[in-house]
Amino acid sequence: MPLLQVQDLKIHFPVRGGWFGRATDVIKAVDKVSFDVEEGSTVGLVGESGSGKSTVARALLKLTPATGGSVTYQGREILTMPENEFRPLRKEMQMVFQDPIGSLNPRMTVESILAEPQQIHFKQQSRDEHREVSALLLRKVGLPEDALQRYPHEFSGGQRQRIGIARALAVRPKFLICDEPVSALDVSVQAQILNLLKDLQEEFQLTLLFIAHDLAVVRHMSDRIVVMHHGKVVEQGDADELCENPRHDYTQRLLEAVPALI
Repeated sequence: MPLLQVQDLKIHFPVRGGWFGRATDVIKAVDKVSFDVEEGSTVGLVGESGSGKSTVARALLKLTPATGGSVTYQGREILTMPENEFRPLRKEMQMVFQDPIGSLNPRMTVESILAEPQQIHFKQQSRDEHREVSALLLRKVGLPEDALQRYPHEFSGGQRQRIGIARALAVRPKFLICDEPVSALDVSVQAQILNLLKDLQEEFQLTLLFIAHDLAVVRHMSDRIVVMHHGKVVEQGDADELCENPRHDYTQRLLEAVPALI
C-alpha cells in the first residue's frame, strides 16, 4: 500500500459578489487530482505557476480545506479526520516552504525556531535535549552550531532554506513536502540544496513530494512525475519515461522550456 494516496481531490473557491456577498461563480483551483506516493520514493509535482501544485500540498497537510475527494496516509483517511486525531500525524508530515524569508519568524533565534516544534511534539524531552537535537540538525544541513544564537536576517537565502529544512526534520517526519524549495534561490545555490535534500532523504529514510515548475529539476529529484495544468493532472508516470516520451502537449511544452546546454 502506498504511504500516501490522493483520489479525486477537489479544492474549489467561491467567487462572491452583489449586495449580499452570494457565491456567483466558483474557481476550481484543484479538480479531481489523483496520484500515489510510495514509501521511500520521490514524486515530483510539476506545472507552471497557478496550476494548483501548492494548493494540493497545503490540502495534504490540512492547511487548506478540500472541497471533495480522498487523501489517505498509511491507510487512514485524513481529510475528514478530527483535528485532535490528526495532530499526532502532523509531526510525520512536514513541509519545506518556498520562501525561506517569510517562513521563518524574524524575531526568533535559530535555536528557538528549531526548538519550537520539538516542544510541541516531544514535551517529555528537556530543553538541553532539544538544543542537542537542534545543533545536530544544523550540522546535518551544513551550518555551524553557533548559528543557533543568530537570527534569520543574518543568513543568506540558501542558508535560511537550510534552516527551514532543519526545522522540518526536527520532529522526525516520514513524509516531507518540498514546495518550490529552490525557486527563490540563486542558481549557484539551487544544486547545493537539491543535493542536500537527496542526502537527507537517504539518511533519514524520507518520502518526498517535490513541487516545482522546472521539469529538469523535478526529473533530477523524482522517481515519478505528476504534471498539473489548470488544476488537473494531465499526465503522470516514471520520471525518465515521461520526459523521454511525453504524451501530453503541455508536458512537451514544459520540456521545450528547459534550457539546452550548449
